[in-house]
Amino acid sequence: MPKLTRSTHPAPVYPEKILQFGTGVLLRGLPDYLVNKANAHGRFGGSIVVVKSTDSQTDEFAEQDNLYTVAVRGVQQGQDVSETTIVSAISRVLAAQTQWKDVLMLARNPKLQIVISNTTEVGLNYVEESIFQHPPQSFPAKLTAFLYERFRSVGGSKAKGLIVIPTELVTDNGLKLREAVEKLAQFNELGKLFTKWLKFHVRFCNSLVDRIVTRPTEEAQQALQQEAGYEDSLLTFTEPYHLWAIEGDDRVKETLAFADGHTPQIIIDEDINFYRERKLRVLNGTHTLTMPLGYLLGLETVADEMRHPLMSQFVESLMLNEIVPTVPDYGVSGMDKEAVRQFAHDVLDRFRNPHLDHLLLNISLQETAKMQARNVATIQRYFDQFKAVPKMTALGFAAYLLFMKAIREEKGQFFGEIAVNGGILTYPIRDDKAGYFYGDWKTVKPKDKSTVQAFVKSVLSDQTLWLTDLSTLPGFVEAVAEELSSMLTVGVEKTLEKALA
Repeated sequence: MPKLTRSTHPAPVYPEKILQFGTGVLLRGLPDYLVNKANAHGRFGGSIVVVKSTDSQTDEFAEQDNLYTVAVRGVQQGQDVSETTIVSAISRVLAAQTQWKDVLMLARNPKLQIVISNTTEVGLNYVEESIFQHPPQSFPAKLTAFLYERFRSVGGSKAKGLIVIPTELVTDNGLKLREAVEKLAQFNELGKLFTKWLKFHVRFCNSLVDRIVTRPTEEAQQALQQEAGYEDSLLTFTEPYHLWAIEGDDRVKETLAFADGHTPQIIIDEDINFYRERKLRVLNGTHTLTMPLGYLLGLETVADEMRHPLMSQFVESLMLNEIVPTVPDYGVSGMDKEAVRQFAHDVLDRFRNPHLDHLLLNISLQETAKMQARNVATIQRYFDQFKAVPKMTALGFAAYLLFMKAIREEKGQFFGEIAVNGGILTYPIRDDKAGYFYGDWKTVKPKDKSTVQAFVKSVLSDQTLWLTDLSTLPGFVEAVAEELSSMLTVGVEKTLEKALA
């Protein structure tokens, strides 16, 4: 098969309007995909220059003239979706390590309007360093160097300010990046005029991205290439659902011409907390409360959970009846209860996607911290609203406690075990609190309900874990202890079956 290139698949060339730090699949499958879509419909007319920071290898892109394929597969509103798009929005890829002068030269481009990034969750952290290195080490320092070069080339022009949109999965990512850049400007003594230009003419936008984007498995890659009729080493695989919420004003809306009424998946609003809270509680919170139960049943992926008759019922009941009613809404169209419910049904479609191998064990990483961040507020809100125990939540929490039961420790790594298909499966407990639970579980006698309840009360009352005392919620200790006792004595599946009866 021929390689995907512009000679085999001609594509238009547009002026460079966006600088992007990062070459990862999320950027390729969401922002770059959306820019390409807008270009195809004549609504933006701009291309993206990508900066690769991790190494100097850009051959994958160069060999394909910066083209790549996005394969969308899944279920949306009950309908199968299969869409394949060749994305031509990237004009060139520069390696920061060897082409930093070219990156800085781009700062002089008068048509440049937007900077996008997706480094890592710690990539926005402030690192005290000189921005005059070639290149600086941290992403905030690279960005500061670029902005300073921009400032020097345009003479502090208001019209040549930029919109900066980080997409890292960090709350208030725009504000965090701005703070790091301002500190670097001060440390590097870049002057009051630059600081003023930065403050008034460079807009840092908080943003939220929501789309599962992956590299396909080798088998899926071969099948998709056969279907397309060409080789593509950058082939990107994604689900139908996508959302990009950006905190911005009229200036941001005007600059992001690729976001208009034709792209409801891009939301620009002065407050995006509704979308962040909705995703955190409904999607992430459901993952955290359902993963332990699914894994203890011997399931491997989220799709496996949705194919399991009992587990799928549990997921839906938990999400629709206990989480959705507690999500705060703004009472206006698009930010009301109906929007939360519609999002929940979209999430259920996403969970059912048979094309995505979303491993439950991957979701289990730092489960305790996730439980605190994603579910504690939901549990409290449920008690406040309904004056009752959320039964599915209590079962999910009990399963979490059982999942955290380590049977041995090896060089600081803790392992649990479950019975699967007549054998024993050992799994790693990748959680900073694994040692804490390893000690506490030693006080539990599976057939002695009093020891189970004492353990549950001890955990729920620990404010170092939850930043609150969950044992004060009426009946919650008893409900969690009852489910945990049942799983320890009659098994996980029978306990689930009884809970759903």
